Amino acid sequence: MDSDSVLPLSESFQLPLIDLSDQTLKPGSSKWDEVKTHVRKALEDYGCFEASYDNVSTELKKSVFEAMEELFELPIQTKQRNVSSKPYHGYLCHNLYQSLGIDDATVLEKVNDFTQQLWADQGNKTISETIHRFSEQLWELDMMVRRMIMESFGLEKYIDEHLNSTNYLLRLMKYTSPPDDDDDDGLEETKFGLRAHTDKNILTILHQFQVDGLEVKTKDEKWIKVKPSQDSFLVMVGDSLGAFLNGRLSSPYHRVMMMGKKTRYSTALFSVPKTGVIVDSPEELIDEEHPRIFKPYQYDDFLQFFQTEAGRRAQSPFHAFAALSNTPL
Repeated sequence: MDSDSVLPLSESFQLPLIDLSDQTLKPGSSKWDEVKTHVRKALEDYGCFEASYDNVSTELKKSVFEAMEELFELPIQTKQRNVSSKPYHGYLCHNLYQSLGIDDATVLEKVNDFTQQLWADQGNKTISETIHRFSEQLWELDMMVRRMIMESFGLEKYIDEHLNSTNYLLRLMKYTSPPDDDDDDGLEETKFGLRAHTDKNILTILHQFQVDGLEVKTKDEKWIKVKPSQDSFLVMVGDSLGAFLNGRLSSPYHRVMMMGKKTRYSTALFSVPKTGVIVDSPEELIDEEHPRIFKPYQYDDFLQFFQTEAGRRAQSPFHAFAALSNTPL
């Protein structure tokens, strides 16, 4: 039975809010160590937290929002030119949800490649530069949080290797409101902007513009409505980070429910293992109390499995792919 088969009532909830904007927040400082403890605790409890991060200016977020409005107004045939050799890295469209993917979004030339897919003659310099600046700022947030996580588990000697083993995929997402003729019981398929899933990557940094809708499943099987402020970001563990840490952290199930009449826009920066990188737990995290949970694997192989019938039908595609025998979900 998949995670959406029965939809319990969702509760509004405030996730831990952690300030990562402080300019004195440097590795080795007492402030860093204090915040690092809060980050680990929040991720252990919920698999995600709300990050206050004012390094991304209000003006830049407004520019990204305007760029998304322009991009999604393009004809469907134009958006379909956003293709990638990697599964789930190009244009996607399903029910109320559509999204555009920009691989290596922290590299300006790659963002230019994306806009030239859509505007074949000249690209779109303004949108390219806006998206690149936004991705760079979120990249800095990703690197900070991942460094804190590595330190908190005593994995300092692996930090550089870990941080250098990833690429970054930025997804721009649009969710339209449900049709007017729905029964208003909140249970029907048409309310789903995006069905419940865990993210497959390492770390996800989400930002929702103006319209809420994101819900996260807690460890006690309750769905909570996440209502981050317009100024904050949601930082979320992905399956690949959980595997690397031998299950010390887990990626939370989450979904998007569209109940109102407003269009919802959001962005997500995904840190993704590079092709050829083996996701494997360091020996420091494997002992009698914590036996190995997952097999070593390549991320691209996981994505290929997810496309198969077995991957689509599994309650947890990641566990079906990577978990060793007798590993609980």
